[in-house]
Amino acid sequence: MTAEDDRVLFDVDRDKRIATITLNNPKQRNSYDAAMRNLLGRYLDEVAEDDDITVVLLRGADGVFSTGADMNNAYGWYGTGGSDERSREAQTGSGEQKPGRKSRPSQRRRLTVDRKSFGFYHNLLGFPKVTVGEISGYALGGGFEIALMTDISVIARDTRIGMPATRFLGPALGSLHMFFHRLGPVLARRMLLTGDIIRAAEVEHLGVFTETCAAESVTARARYWAEKAAKMPADGVVIAKEAFRLVEQSQAYQGEEVASYLFHAYGTNLQFAEGEFNFVKTRAQHGTKEAFRLRDEHFHVPEPDPNPQ
Repeated sequence: MTAEDDRVLFDVDRDKRIATITLNNPKQRNSYDAAMRNLLGRYLDEVAEDDDITVVLLRGADGVFSTGADMNNAYGWYGTGGSDERSREAQTGSGEQKPGRKSRPSQRRRLTVDRKSFGFYHNLLGFPKVTVGEISGYALGGGFEIALMTDISVIARDTRIGMPATRFLGPALGSLHMFFHRLGPVLARRMLLTGDIIRAAEVEHLGVFTETCAAESVTARARYWAEKAAKMPADGVVIAKEAFRLVEQSQAYQGEEVASYLFHAYGTNLQFAEGEFNFVKTRAQHGTKEAFRLRDEHFHVPEPDPNPQ
């Protein structure tokens, strides 16, 4: 294995019929880039094709689930030609090269890459084995989506959850059907239209997750649910998962496979009016850490005094 491969760990307990996949990028709170996500997808494919495995346990190293897609190089997800490059050469009709201005990926490139990207999430949502999420620390962005997609989810009450990337791009991030179905329309709108990050304890009463517990109990409780599900007849599980998928498609997800990547591709090509916060531009000027600070400063609105005099 290469050092890069070590950022996603894969282990199989054949006696228990459980595979464990661990995001292992703790220095970046288990955020993932395209290579990590592709490796995660390959491990999931292995599990799907292995008749001796009934359950896959998804977790993050060092007590953090995942902060989602790595935003240090946002356009890096689209391959070459993104605006994060220092410069770009434009090809002329005569074959000569001339310096070109920085430019964002074309809509053609966005649609091609986003279709593939959202294919990963669609496959996870319809995964044929039982998925169990061990969720603690942070579950943000794509990490939050993965947590919501698991069949059985165990989350620590102090876990911070949300879609803060809506503060970069607006709420057109794709997977909208899933957010509304899992969270309900009121909470989905609140989180997507504000970019708020909340603690899991705030939604415990809504039953968004299978079990909400103390942080120190998450690992043991997730393993408990994985072992419990693994005792089910394997063929019955696969049949049930396909039936669940059919019900969700008929009730909530029609059009999702097209709408999700379309919304994301178009939404990531926004133009910003004066006074609106442009994360990509701010990051280029000030660096990622400072851009996050300035983002939070821009979006902070103080709560009104509950006891005005």
